[in-house]
Amino acid sequence: MKKRDIILVVSLLVFAGIVFLIFNFNNKSGKTVVITENGSTYGTYSLSENKVIGIDTDLGHNKVVIKDGKVHMEEADCPDKYCVDKGDISKTNESLICLPHKLVVEITDDEIISNNDDLDAIVK
Repeated sequence: MKKRDIILVVSLLVFAGIVFLIFNFNNKSGKTVVITENGSTYGTYSLSENKVIGIDTDLGHNKVVIKDGKVHMEEADCPDKYCVDKGDISKTNESLICLPHKLVVEITDDEIISNNDDLDAIVK
């Protein structure tokens, strides 16, 4: 190897390391779980409260579990079960997707405002 080759390899490794650190440390823990079914919001839940959510639609059944600040798809009656195999998510913008059931479970950084019937809208 020539000196220029070594410099190029080291430069690429340093660049890759910096990009890796930026993506891993910039992604912080989320606060809210938003479940969307066929493009419509099914529900919004706090990531800090343990909860089991059963979702039954015309396309099938899913069971989403929020526990200890993490979310996972515990059950799905779809044929491939990729959403179940994904495991836990907890960081902002991570998601679980069940394509056969058109279901998306996403972590956001938004705060949930307690249910108040006097509210007309929530603006971010």
